[in-house]
Amino acid sequence: MDFDLPDPKTRFTSRSKYFSKFRPSYPNEIINLLKKKRILQETTTIADIGSGTGILSELFLKENNLVYGIEPNSEMRQESAKLLQIYPNFQPLNGSAEATSLRSDSIDLITVGQAFHWFDMKQAIFEFKRILKSRGTVLLVWNLRKTVGSSFNEIYEDIMLKYGSDYAYLKKPLLFENFFPNNHNEYYHFETQQLLDFQGFIGRTLSSSYIPLEKDPQYAPMYEELKNIFYNNQIQGKVVFEYNTEMIISYFDK
Repeated sequence: MDFDLPDPKTRFTSRSKYFSKFRPSYPNEIINLLKKKRILQETTTIADIGSGTGILSELFLKENNLVYGIEPNSEMRQESAKLLQIYPNFQPLNGSAEATSLRSDSIDLITVGQAFHWFDMKQAIFEFKRILKSRGTVLLVWNLRKTVGSSFNEIYEDIMLKYGSDYAYLKKPLLFENFFPNNHNEYYHFETQQLLDFQGFIGRTLSSSYIPLEKDPQYAPMYEELKNIFYNNQIQGKVVFEYNTEMIISYFDK
């Protein structure tokens, strides 16, 4: 790699408005599965690490759980506080995966949505073990945009590879067995969709940290390519983003 990755704690600055409006939520099957396994109950206390604008946090807030939103980026954290102020059980905190500021042995369930790959893994796992109660659980989840299966998916992926500053590097898969080798890990897969008009399509694209924003000289040519792919694939003014939602449940026994 011949470039330096931007600091993950600051690289989403100036993206919060796009993230909160245009990123997809997560399928409610996650909640149903956690309840079935009795991982999620009324008294479950949750630390949502790298909580961003609170997309994953809101799933659990709707269940009336206490959720600590741990987010190091002040812009994203402030956006979550504004969007989720209707939920009295939401506690946004300035912290990171490596230093959450939470008390030891205070958390039943750690959740991480779309963020685990940004962490310093060794420090984060040490912190996870510190804040989790005995027999605590970690939930990792991603909405992974499908890159094959249709001409729209494949052309859009080509645009991301062309204009994404470090997108090709960030696509490298993580081997979770390297991080949780002694845990019992369970893997789940869901499929979901996001229907987007043109504004939503552009906003969803700009929510990605590797994509040039409006003042970047690469923005104008990228915008023209995005406009072409949208209007060549839209049906009644909308296109469909297809996602594989990948989820890992890891059981910690301290």
